[in-house]
Amino acid sequence: MPAEKKFTFICGPDDFLVGRTGKVRFEALAAEVPDEFSREIVNGFAANVSEVESAVNRFRDAVQTVSMFGGRRVVWLKDVNFLADTVTGRAESTLKVVEDLQQILDAINPTDTAVLITAAPIDRRRSFPKWCEKNADFALVGGDGDNAGDVLAGVVLTEAKQLGNSFASGAVELLLAKVGANTRLLVEETRKLATYAGDGVAITEAHVAELTPNVAEGDFFDAAEAFFSGDLKWTLAALHRHFFSGGDARPIISALQNRNRILLQVRALVDAGDVRIGPRGLDGLQRAAPGYSSKFVGATEKSSFNLFSQNPWYVGKLAGGAKLPPLRRLIDNQQEFIGAFEEIIRRPNEQEEVLRELAVRCLV
Repeated sequence: MPAEKKFTFICGPDDFLVGRTGKVRFEALAAEVPDEFSREIVNGFAANVSEVESAVNRFRDAVQTVSMFGGRRVVWLKDVNFLADTVTGRAESTLKVVEDLQQILDAINPTDTAVLITAAPIDRRRSFPKWCEKNADFALVGGDGDNAGDVLAGVVLTEAKQLGNSFASGAVELLLAKVGANTRLLVEETRKLATYAGDGVAITEAHVAELTPNVAEGDFFDAAEAFFSGDLKWTLAALHRHFFSGGDARPIISALQNRNRILLQVRALVDAGDVRIGPRGLDGLQRAAPGYSSKFVGATEKSSFNLFSQNPWYVGKLAGGAKLPPLRRLIDNQQEFIGAFEEIIRRPNEQEEVLRELAVRCLV
């Protein structure tokens, strides 16, 4: 750490990435302090203003404690969450306590005490983070949220490399589409996939499709994939597996409707010439977005109702996996799904049969 920097400050939008980076930094600092009693971790997580005060008071006591044997101490204020734009973070009492925290940090002698702070999420518009950028060994992990996709891809690629594996073309994009922005689960899925693939073997799309659950959408991938491939035999087999394990018809219908909504929008844009299905996904999706933004006012969350909230590569994969049905067929599908839902209300003990009939009507 540069001599003029009194402490280390690691922050970012994702608590998992920040915590993992902080753990590596703390271990490096702790390695220079042989006395384990001179290493201290203070929990900075606070659910209300009172807990913010308690966390900062514990931190103050920790940095002011003198080492028993006269050596250097290491203190980690971990999992700080009261610097975010939240009710607790905006409270006047919290802001006053943060001013006290700044005074504590400004008085630190780095020769006697090495201090590490990890905070996520964080509102960088506030004066305290700006002060930390100037006065600390500052690190922003995971960017500021605008490049989340690239950051997440970097996480899984780095994890695979550390495990001695790599990702084949398209596998990372499929993994992100199925898991979503859950860094913990992405890391665990990467480890699982690497173990399955074997040492030094590239993780492929087939591995991801087979082993990774579709957490991001809550979709029933097998049945939806089979149906929209147009393969009746595969669809009936997928339905049988679902109901054999005690499944219900409604989540299957919901999954089909979600996929169909996306394809309806894709079909309309393709027919209008605004996008085309290419090898790297749906080309032109972002360019087309401004022209249709008035139709999605206030729709900022990822949803099958808003095509422009979807991953372009994933959408292209859905639409390009088989011949994109004509608009009339997709509209008829939606009507069939509604009819099937009404039918299972009338025939609650014949749900598998209702969906088998649906599949035959749509795919024959």
